[in-house]
Amino acid sequence: MGPPILRSEPAGPRPASYMSGARSAEREATMAGGWTQDGGVLDQIEDTVTDGVLAARSRLPVGDGAEECVECGADIPEARRKAMPGATTCVQCQSQRDGRIVATGINRRGSKDSQLR
Repeated sequence: MGPPILRSEPAGPRPASYMSGARSAEREATMAGGWTQDGGVLDQIEDTVTDGVLAARSRLPVGDGAEECVECGADIPEARRKAMPGATTCVQCQSQRDGRIVATGINRRGSKDSQLR
């Protein structure tokens, strides 16, 4: 004799919409919004944007900065001090500083990019 045959009985009568696939607008809205309240998704998006703006603002330099460049002694223009709060170098010295090669801790000699050259 083989394995027993399992049979299941329906749990009960189902509404006509179950077989037709029809869904009410209310059910669609509930599925799209999940368990959030009205406007909950929009509130979450606004909170995420606000948090991002506050985080970006917290990374901005603050302070008066210097009136003279700490590297060459030239006057730092008022416009630069307003545009870059906390600036301690003139535009020329900062450009030279930005152009310097900075040593990093990554050994790139074995990377695929260096092998393609």
